Amino acid sequence: MKIIGLGNAIVDVICKVNDDFLTNNKLTKSTMKLVDEAEFKKLLSSLKIEETVSGGSVANTIVGLSQLGNQVGFIGKVSNDDLGGKYEEGLKKENVKYFYSKKKETLPTGTCLILITPDSERTMCTFLGTAGKINENDIDINPIKNSEILFLEGYLWDEGEPKKAFDKAIQNSNKVAMSLSDLFCVERHKSHFLDLVKNKLNITFANEQEIMSLINAKNFNAVIEFSKQLKKLLVITRGENGAIAIKGDDVTECGIQKNLKIVDLTGAGDLFAAGFLHGYVNNLSIKENLEKGTEMSSKVIQQIGARLN
Repeated sequence: MKIIGLGNAIVDVICKVNDDFLTNNKLTKSTMKLVDEAEFKKLLSSLKIEETVSGGSVANTIVGLSQLGNQVGFIGKVSNDDLGGKYEEGLKKENVKYFYSKKKETLPTGTCLILITPDSERTMCTFLGTAGKINENDIDINPIKNSEILFLEGYLWDEGEPKKAFDKAIQNSNKVAMSLSDLFCVERHKSHFLDLVKNKLNITFANEQEIMSLINAKNFNAVIEFSKQLKKLLVITRGENGAIAIKGDDVTECGIQKNLKIVDLTGAGDLFAAGFLHGYVNNLSIKENLEKGTEMSSKVIQQIGARLN
């Protein structure tokens, strides 16, 4: 197998709403809010579900890799409930091997309620459920050992059980790539993430804000200097400034695609990672990897949702 992902197994539940629904439920448009199970059920009770998708950041990347023709797998914790079944089915439909034996958990399967208003904006309410409770016993090391690359997400990394799951997966991997995921994640786990980047990861994906926060950089030149000394592959997306990959003294840049009809930015980073990793495992040049990442992210932001139709 080319790549196996380990991440939050979250079912995206997509519903169309009007602006009044957001106002009445004190939700701020275009943001993501963490909610408990009671609030999640209350919100969902008055809505019609348009679609359910097997989501989560790394899962989105893994599906993108599958769509590009790579053999891939995913490990993520769900409960043996209706949504857990839908999660597994959704991955299988995308030709992703799912390495997790679901059983009845105290918490239900993690869910993200995606509320789409008439202006195409997405407002998200996430109930992590059992996804955030993954532990070392949930990790099947055989597919990890048989994969070229293990791909991790910063969202899942936390003290306690998830950290043990992470460590077990890393110890049994051939190569490790990780996305820093989110500025909030970086600031919360800065010393741990820095240790991972310096000592355990072969490839790090980050956006400009995340990497600058991680190393407390005042400007982007400091990031380049840090990366050169690191001597590992660091891949950074820079918004309008395109993307850059740095390994040792080799610095490769790629511009953005112009004149796109942007509909929804969800999944841009996930699909960029899919394109880049596709090039990487198929022995393309770093420049071609960046171009493939840019192509994939450009496609996904011109449609609704974090999966390519």
